[in-house]
Amino acid sequence: MDPYKMDKKAVSPVIATVLLISMVVVLAMIVILWFTSLTGEAITKFEGQNVEIICNDVSFDATYTGEVLSILNTGSVPIYRVDIKAEGAGGFTTKQVIPIGENNEGGKWPPKGLNPGKSFSVIEEDYLLSEKITVIPILLGESSKGLKTFACDEQGAGYQINVL
Repeated sequence: MDPYKMDKKAVSPVIATVLLISMVVVLAMIVILWFTSLTGEAITKFEGQNVEIICNDVSFDATYTGEVLSILNTGSVPIYRVDIKAEGAGGFTTKQVIPIGENNEGGKWPPKGLNPGKSFSVIEEDYLLSEKITVIPILLGESSKGLKTFACDEQGAGYQINVL
């Protein structure tokens, strides 16, 4: 008895073709979903300019004297809010300065952000034991889903203050 002539069952060519096509479609969908997750949603500001490019135009001065943190917007871009990263011997902590209140009374960040030429001061005792603090600007831009915040790069737009 010849082993090659045994009665073997096999997949028909039509079913094999359908299986191959479905595998290619599934793999293509996986690649497409993976690729779209890599590209983030575009946030724009000032008539369609990408907010990442606008971060290069952010300019501000920050000082921490005693217990008073002062920020002066010296650029032409409004700063919606800031994150403050305090670094010390035990690591670092990040605190948000969130827009609250109707005016700048009592150390409240302006509700619409810190406009060009404006300043902000607040008493912050939290940073007295820190070695350095970094003020990181947050901008407000538009996306397809409405207004969205964008944190500028700490190395590019952040402002470092040596405390000790």
